[in-house]
Amino acid sequence: MATHSHFSANSLHTKPSSGTHIKVEEKWLGFTALDRKPTHLKLSNGCRARAGLNADLRSIEIPRQWYNLIADLPVKPPPPLHPKTFEPVKPEDLSPLFPDELIKQEASNERFIDIPDEVRDVYRLWRPSPLIRAKRLEKLLDTPARIYYKYEGVSPAGSHKPNTAVPQVWYNAQQGIKKVVTETGAGQWGSALAFACSLFGLECEVWQVRASYDQKPYRRLMMQTWGAKVHPSPSNLTEAGRKILQMDPSSPGSLGIAISEAVEIAAMNADTKYCLGSVLNHVLHHQTVIGEECLKQMEAIGETPDFIIGCTGGGSNFAGLSFPFIREKLKGKMNPVIRAVEPAACPSLTKGVYTYDYGDTAGMTPLMKMHTLGHDFIPDPIHAGGLRYHGMAPLISHVYELGYMEAIAIPQIECFEGAIQFARSEGLIPAPEPTHAIAATIREALNCRETGEAKVILTAMCGHGHFDLPAYDNYLQGKLVDLSFEEEKIQASLARVPKVGG
Repeated sequence: MATHSHFSANSLHTKPSSGTHIKVEEKWLGFTALDRKPTHLKLSNGCRARAGLNADLRSIEIPRQWYNLIADLPVKPPPPLHPKTFEPVKPEDLSPLFPDELIKQEASNERFIDIPDEVRDVYRLWRPSPLIRAKRLEKLLDTPARIYYKYEGVSPAGSHKPNTAVPQVWYNAQQGIKKVVTETGAGQWGSALAFACSLFGLECEVWQVRASYDQKPYRRLMMQTWGAKVHPSPSNLTEAGRKILQMDPSSPGSLGIAISEAVEIAAMNADTKYCLGSVLNHVLHHQTVIGEECLKQMEAIGETPDFIIGCTGGGSNFAGLSFPFIREKLKGKMNPVIRAVEPAACPSLTKGVYTYDYGDTAGMTPLMKMHTLGHDFIPDPIHAGGLRYHGMAPLISHVYELGYMEAIAIPQIECFEGAIQFARSEGLIPAPEPTHAIAATIREALNCRETGEAKVILTAMCGHGHFDLPAYDNYLQGKLVDLSFEEEKIQASLARVPKVGG
């Protein structure tokens, strides 16, 4: 196998490598705004949207461009650094891992990026996704607040992840790549990538964090149904995995470890590229289809959010919803409180340090300036596997440092309590990840009950929990416990973060 990078084999970058008018009740917020009276709206896929409505009918179309928040920030984020030289990463340094167009998007300062027609054609399978008013939850909580959630569980993979999986696979296919590899925590990202690969004819290989591999067998089966090979991580298939297993044969794994394994395989094979489901700029850009649609949907029903709440692990779902609203906030058009919610067991924003760190456990990836708990920090195996990442997306970390958003951490029992309230009022069973946003939304709604304020709360329901029912079983049987980080464990991990100026 030939080598196409000057990096060492231990580096990330070494590899060979019409308008027909129909009754108002038959329309849904994905496509139109309606009459002033609140009513029940049928969705095209059978779900229901409920909202305060507007007499002006207008179509909500799938966005034609992704949004890049970097263009509107007064201070640009620090660049990623080469893992060996600590110098800013150059495009050619990333070429062993990513196709050219994604490298361009990663470093872009352009405000908008055109969405290819072929990608929009696939988006039409589920987009626009519905904006739903949670009137039954409002009634249950006896709150004057108006609660809306943007529901991404209508995608084929059941989450927001295909918003970026589809374009990533398409760009790889356009460059002639035959195979992509990745990691997955809860299995949502792996499912999305397997789905996208099945559409464009690419091979897909996934390293699933061991704790989730054991907890969520149906996610694995989903990936395999779409043609992917799935391995538990850490595995014996890579040097990175073998090292971890030598130290701890029963390791529950982490996203950082799984990233190291997938990157190692990509770096060694010229016909293989690596795909990432969160953290990187181009991933966050792709997810802004969520917020761009939501802006139009909120405008169509005459509402402006006072609070925007989303769960955060690597940050793609949160960025996807919030970044277009931050743009409007920077323009002075609105001023919502934008709140990220993370698990108490992996609190990178609220307890981490803002510094340069590796994106993976083995130290093969570029150094990114982000809020981190240390690249070798292994969180306890909470059920929200997609939130068990040691660092926060650099762009979200930067926005947090600039003061445009805030963050809180919530333990998992409170999250599942909120999920049960949501499921028994709204009918949808949330994935463990968005239960964090639901718990924070309930807190705010109850605060509105105390103050009497009719605030508008917008939250991200980034996926359904149909394959996460064992977690609900643990909660319903009283077996679920709150897991939290150990301060000593974090301090030990942070002590091993590389020392980089800036």
